[in-house]
Amino acid sequence: MDEIALLEGLLKIYSPTGQEAEAVDYLVAQMGLAGFEAFVDEAGNAVGVLGSGPEHVLPHGGTTRSEAEGLVLSEAEGPVMLLGHIDTVPGFIPVHREGDRLSGRGAVDAKGPLACFVAAAGRAAGEHAGSPQQRRPLIVVGAVGEEGDSRGARYLIDKHRPAFTIIGEPSGWEKITLGYKGSAWFEYRVKRTLAHTSARQESACEAAVGFWNRVTAWAGEQNTGAQKVFEQVSPTLREMTSDSDGFVESARLGFGVRIPPGLSVEALEAALRSLLAGTSTSHMAGAELTRLDGVNAYRGEKSTPLVRAFLMAIRKAGGAPGFTIKSGTSDMNLVAPAWGTPILAYGPGDSSLDHTPEENILISEYQQAITVLTEVLNLLTSA
Repeated sequence: MDEIALLEGLLKIYSPTGQEAEAVDYLVAQMGLAGFEAFVDEAGNAVGVLGSGPEHVLPHGGTTRSEAEGLVLSEAEGPVMLLGHIDTVPGFIPVHREGDRLSGRGAVDAKGPLACFVAAAGRAAGEHAGSPQQRRPLIVVGAVGEEGDSRGARYLIDKHRPAFTIIGEPSGWEKITLGYKGSAWFEYRVKRTLAHTSARQESACEAAVGFWNRVTAWAGEQNTGAQKVFEQVSPTLREMTSDSDGFVESARLGFGVRIPPGLSVEALEAALRSLLAGTSTSHMAGAELTRLDGVNAYRGEKSTPLVRAFLMAIRKAGGAPGFTIKSGTSDMNLVAPAWGTPILAYGPGDSSLDHTPEENILISEYQQAITVLTEVLNLLTSA
């Protein structure tokens, strides 16, 4: 397998959320050429399987693709799940290579980590080809929709019970990510009867601004004493619109809130609804708050065989391992509580370049991460 060509080919296919099919077909074809049992599942995810467990079953659920749904392997027999995502945020970046630097949309978030998964799984399987040892199966998934509603990961939850899960997100080759903040998205709408500006009556726009000010003030109160960003409530205003039909004016806000461990999506929503009224019940007239989506924060444990395997592998490669937690959100937030498996996120790339016009990855770091992950998979899958 040409590991650099694999990544470069993946970057050349523009695949923003909702337009992943061409990239999925490419990845499935490349995994098939590398010896994976590769296919597109019903959610549109690219899936590649290497190895088999007891009774020679495919870890995606059966002895044939048609029998694949519903099989749950025990933790002792379960596969290693390498869950990356193949979609990107919008904004095509021309793919070009300059020395050690490869630029393109998704180079960091998260086609670089996904290609690393495929390459490392292929290396690990190749190093043990023909071995009589019974080895734990590997599943590599290029999930769709992670930058949107995570429909790819949601589909997987009831289809798999892995023994270990590695999420494909940039951490840098020497670090592993143990947790992500939660997030929730809301829409606020308010209406007011039109009045002359001299009437000193609150307008819809003023009501919306007032609500947003109460949200930020509430977040500030919650963050008292919280020194780290991971522990703070972080609201972000993303959209503002207003309209009028000559009789009634309306205003709309679209906003998100990053939430720390200890604050659930439901508790956040209840707190925001209490702010609708402000200091007077008259403020509540014509105001509506709708939660569009939400997922709770998650932080994994350090004392697991998965973490120990990474620490050993990074040190063996000459690195100084470290831990990080992220203020964003990933598919880890969804699958970790559902699977109850040792879990972490790993992948090459500088996460500060996520979603930026300068997104790029160092090929040397990409290759170093492949070496580390190959060693991890050998440790996890050995009999």
